[in-house]
Amino acid sequence: MKVGVVTFPGSLDDRDAARAVRAVGAEAVTLWHGDADLKGVDAVILPGGFSYGDYLRCGAIARFAPVMDALIPAAQGGLPVIGICNGFQVLCESHLLPGALIRNDHRKFNCVDQRLVVENTQTAWTSDFEVGQEITIVLKNGEGGFVADEPTLDRLEGEGRVVFRYAGDNPNGSYRKIAGITNERGNIVGLMPHPEHAVEEGYGPSTDGLPFFTSVLKAVVNA
Repeated sequence: MKVGVVTFPGSLDDRDAARAVRAVGAEAVTLWHGDADLKGVDAVILPGGFSYGDYLRCGAIARFAPVMDALIPAAQGGLPVIGICNGFQVLCESHLLPGALIRNDHRKFNCVDQRLVVENTQTAWTSDFEVGQEITIVLKNGEGGFVADEPTLDRLEGEGRVVFRYAGDNPNGSYRKIAGITNERGNIVGLMPHPEHAVEEGYGPSTDGLPFFTSVLKAVVNA
């Protein structure tokens, strides 16, 4: 199985994402932002970082990168895609997921081991979790507050599309403590915390990030 990892100018966690892919026995394929070519991959990771220096808005320029010309229709057609932190911002700017990410309500950069509650295990990236399971992975962002209008929030809740919710205190002011969401089909997931930093003992707060990557392997094999 081949999982593409996109590199934008300013990407920070693309190599960590590739390492996580290899940790579960898949092949990590580098996808360059300037190439409208997905190289036949079976899934795609939009990694964390500061694409294009976060100019205008986080993810606003990356949304128009040539690689997105290939990725957007592929995702709409069912290709598994996960956006992590800045990748989540890119997904929202691309309108593949609803809502937006804004500056943390406390106006400080977060860098913490964050507890999350799993709420949806029916996506391509979460089938190896249990509903209600509490996991701990890294959260690091300055613009991580998820916002949307009330009808959108109600629709996400009503359709079961909230995938992760922050446990304990709200770390960034996200509406309804939402940490991650999915699209209607369940092949696209966006979240602010970083599963790729929690896949190996001794390197991160846990190995709770591994099920993201084992889940997508199973999703592709069973497709």
